[in-house]
Amino acid sequence: MEGKLKKFGFEDSEKIKKAPPSYSIKGVVSFLNEITNKDDHRPAISLGLGDPSHFKCFRTTAIAEDAVIEAIRSAKFNSYAPTGGIFPARKAIAEHLSNDLPYQLSPEDIYVTAGCKQAMEVTVKVLARPEANILLPRPGYRTYETFANLHHLEFRLFDLLPERGWEVDLHAVEAIADENTIAMVIINPGNPCGSVYSYEHLSKIADTARKLGILVIADEVYGRVTFGSKPFVPMGVFGSTVPVITLGSISKRWMVPGWRLGWLVTSDPTGLLQKCGIADSIENVLNPAPFSPTFIQAAVPEILEKTTDEFFSKTIDILRAASAFCYDKLKEIPCITCPQRAEGAMFVLVKLNLSLLEDIEDDMEFCLKLAKEESLVILPGENQVRNIHFLSVPSAGVTVGLKNWLRITFSVEQSSLEDGLGRLRSFCGRHAKKP
Repeated sequence: MEGKLKKFGFEDSEKIKKAPPSYSIKGVVSFLNEITNKDDHRPAISLGLGDPSHFKCFRTTAIAEDAVIEAIRSAKFNSYAPTGGIFPARKAIAEHLSNDLPYQLSPEDIYVTAGCKQAMEVTVKVLARPEANILLPRPGYRTYETFANLHHLEFRLFDLLPERGWEVDLHAVEAIADENTIAMVIINPGNPCGSVYSYEHLSKIADTARKLGILVIADEVYGRVTFGSKPFVPMGVFGSTVPVITLGSISKRWMVPGWRLGWLVTSDPTGLLQKCGIADSIENVLNPAPFSPTFIQAAVPEILEKTTDEFFSKTIDILRAASAFCYDKLKEIPCITCPQRAEGAMFVLVKLNLSLLEDIEDDMEFCLKLAKEESLVILPGENQVRNIHFLSVPSAGVTVGLKNWLRITFSVEQSSLEDGLGRLRSFCGRHAKKP
């Protein structure tokens, strides 16, 4: 048996454990957590993952908790859910999202998924056709690449422009698109950039997509999680210009990523997605797939309707203050450049100036040594690394897609953020090149 498994490419388990999985943010962060200094008297701090639910200040609202408890105790939602989700959940999501649109979504436009990640995979699988390709942002959320590879869909990368608030380089989009391009992905608010796109920029994206004859896949999992000068504008506003597939969830805004309740929405008032059979294909792909827990779906109408503005305002105030604090402290570190203060989501993307550092070759080595010396974990732009004097990592891949950049999460307790950024500054000072 062992020989047969090796024949088909299965490797030694110990060898696999030592390498962070390619394309996996969670895998890289877990790997860095494992190598933090266990002899350090200080607790390890992770600014690597965007999961604020670990911290008391980001606890979800009691309204959501009570809705789930009530759904469980009713004993009405212990069965399988129908494909696409139970009707009350689809209706509530349609009404909730329609508040920000110039047209009304119907329950038939909504497909409930097991988190936004399943919505991503379903979308990629539906669009995967021989010779077709999709356009993905760089930097971006690289799980799209993982799903594209898994389902044999070619992808091409277009750049976001840091000097323009991480806006889409629309000239690059037009340059890489061809007659086989079927869709482009935008992430707004931005992960990993913390950007928020203006109405005007989203309108230009819609016009470009219409000119190219492609769909827009709008990843809005951080929808309304904004705290800068620009309000959140859903891409579906431009659904009459270009068909939009909108992806979202309750994970981030309600601080419950473990509840696995997301949605895929056909924001298409012209009916083109229905006419072309894409809507039917979504149903077919979802039919054999796992579904979000039925009792969570049953709680959705109560969660969406009754969560108070006070809950959202409190969360936004915490994130706004954390973003400002993070930006100010990062500006004090000479080897780090922060193009802009984050205005949405839970991250900021910063550039490393390696010419000001000694004994550090790239962003991954920076993060490895930072974890070892300061018990601090942040995410490298690429998890590509050669042999290092204290560790060998035989792995290569990308996390956000930009070499020698770092993604820092500020959705943590204030004390952890202060301590973590202090450790980062100490580390950079210790490794600074001497005059």
